[in-house]
Amino acid sequence: MRLRGVKGSRNVEDRRGMRRVAGGAGGIGGIGVLVILAIGYFAGIDVTPLLTGQGAPAEQAAPASAEEQQAAEFTSRVLATTETVWSGIFREQLGSEYVPPVLVLFSEVTQSRCGGASGATGPFYCPADNKAYLDLSFFSTLSQRLGARGDFAAAYVIAHEVAHHVQNQLGILGQVEELRRRGSQAEANALTLRLELQADCFSGIWARNVEGLMERGDLEEALNAARMIGDDHLQRQAGRVPQPHTFTHGTSEQRETWFARGFDSGALEACDTFGAAQL
Repeated sequence: MRLRGVKGSRNVEDRRGMRRVAGGAGGIGGIGVLVILAIGYFAGIDVTPLLTGQGAPAEQAAPASAEEQQAAEFTSRVLATTETVWSGIFREQLGSEYVPPVLVLFSEVTQSRCGGASGATGPFYCPADNKAYLDLSFFSTLSQRLGARGDFAAAYVIAHEVAHHVQNQLGILGQVEELRRRGSQAEANALTLRLELQADCFSGIWARNVEGLMERGDLEEALNAARMIGDDHLQRQAGRVPQPHTFTHGTSEQRETWFARGFDSGALEACDTFGAAQL
């Protein structure tokens, strides 16, 4: 992705100044940490206590590595592209103003108005404070552990979290949450799945609008990322038989299909996963 001429966003809140000192993972080896991270990602639970342990050493300031700083700059520039794209879409397709989210960069753990945020559970969006949260180490997990390689795969992750903010601004998140509270767990999962697939479709709209910044292979990187983080694929990777009633993000095929639908159409109305008879 060609971002050299793109200025970084001002809507980045950097909380990376403090991190846990070496040994804070309670003696867990590198492979053990990867296993625990995978459990957290697959199950959607906060595994921070398993990584930090009780009575972990106090935190101290640690300088960012050159690689991490490069990732932070990349994230800021990608966020800036989402601001440009969604401002234009809101103006042209909705006749309204887009108010961008704040993206919080953190190391290991932080707090949000939706509760504790952990790098072990991956990026997420909190509608209570209109902020997306990202531990930059997730990019390594995405590439090395989940098999979604390339800078555009990482950009897709950022665009997906911003898409949840778009849903929040459109009032979709609030409506879905109300319906989730009324229904069963299976019904709540089904609603969440449609919400996530719509965010994939919105991510496709973003990608269509940054085509001028894309390099050869970028689109395939995004589609591959969608496949690699499908519920069925992740459950198989965890050694489990896929259980469709537990899916909350969609299968690999569904995630790829809805991203492609947004990319091909560029229209918000094409992303109506809630009205779709078949996903």
